[in-house]
Amino acid sequence: MCVLASGSRGNATYISWGETSLLFDAGLSGIEIERRLAQRGIDPNALDAIVVSHEHSDHIQGVGVLSRRFEIPVYISPKTHDAAGKRLGNLNGHTHFRPGSDFKIKELDIHPFSISHDATDPSGFTICANGIKVGLATDLGIATAMVKEHLKDCSALVLEANHDPEMLMDGPYPWQTKQRIKGRTGHLSNVDTKNLLCEIKHSALTHVALAHLSETNNTPQKALKEAMEALSDVHVELTAACQNDCGEMLKIMSF
Repeated sequence: MCVLASGSRGNATYISWGETSLLFDAGLSGIEIERRLAQRGIDPNALDAIVVSHEHSDHIQGVGVLSRRFEIPVYISPKTHDAAGKRLGNLNGHTHFRPGSDFKIKELDIHPFSISHDATDPSGFTICANGIKVGLATDLGIATAMVKEHLKDCSALVLEANHDPEMLMDGPYPWQTKQRIKGRTGHLSNVDTKNLLCEIKHSALTHVALAHLSETNNTPQKALKEAMEALSDVHVELTAACQNDCGEMLKIMSF
């Protein structure tokens, strides 16, 4: 697993197992995603699919061009596909999924689940193979009971920690934007993420990557501090994903 980019200017996460390689979202330019894949020795021609969480530009900017350039099929919900419209352009094949219904891409079992975010039909995902379960939820205003149920028992998590509440309220954003971010369909704060981790952590959780950190209303230090308080009694590799740099390749092992 590798978080290629995460933040309000673009999101993309690479996950592979065996002969299967997937990209979850492609919110940077096609050229930039190619560059970051190359940094980790990944050939975009080897990608089996791009899976789209929702239609916001920081998640779909590079989807269409990558699909066409490397003949990569796209997995997307029908409502998200309609909402994205012409921004995707022609795709090199697409498959529609619906939140709540599992689907399989070669060796990987994928379960999309509905999340609370101000998009048309947004999804989080769990990805399973060989007894390992990875959870991916990078844009959600609240952690609903459904989210908690799906993210429990994961070996690794890519989980939103968007903002520090005080930095958000004291920061430069207009009041309406602040209300949107901290609302039920906005983004999780560091404290929200800490509380969620307290509920879903377990002894076999080995990796947590904090994602979608705001460059204006958060710092990696603040996000990591809150998360470490939640994870102090378990042995977890904790990192903060970055907007400008490609993350490390993480190898998730089962126990």
